[in-house]
Amino acid sequence: MIFELDLFAVPKAVPEVQRLLRHHSCEVRLCVSELLANVIDHLGEGTPVTVRVLRTDQGHTRVEVTDPDPRALPVLLRAAATDESGRGLALLDAVAQRWGVEQGADRKTVWCELEGPGSGTAMAPRRHTGVGGR
Repeated sequence: MIFELDLFAVPKAVPEVQRLLRHHSCEVRLCVSELLANVIDHLGEGTPVTVRVLRTDQGHTRVEVTDPDPRALPVLLRAAATDESGRGLALLDAVAQRWGVEQGADRKTVWCELEGPGSGTAMAPRRHTGVGGR
């Protein structure tokens, strides 16, 4: 585990999490932001989530966002040029090598994997709490 953070998904938490991930690649920060935005948009502000950034056995970076609603599944849309939304998962799909959803009885985790370590520095495992009021 490189990074784990429990928080409430609110708009002000997104830049705070990006700041905490400042040593990670812009792709990692983009994926976390898009996954948090999806929770806010589709489950509502204040939804409790856990954000994780991990290294896989293959040396890739895995980004995960876990929320308490196993029924609200992400859908990859192809937004038209005039659409004001619907590009989040398309961005994630374009940046990530692969992505998916792991469903549990009382939660789901939306994840993506990025090529390479995703961090400019080696970081010790750490767990943060408190961003977004949780």
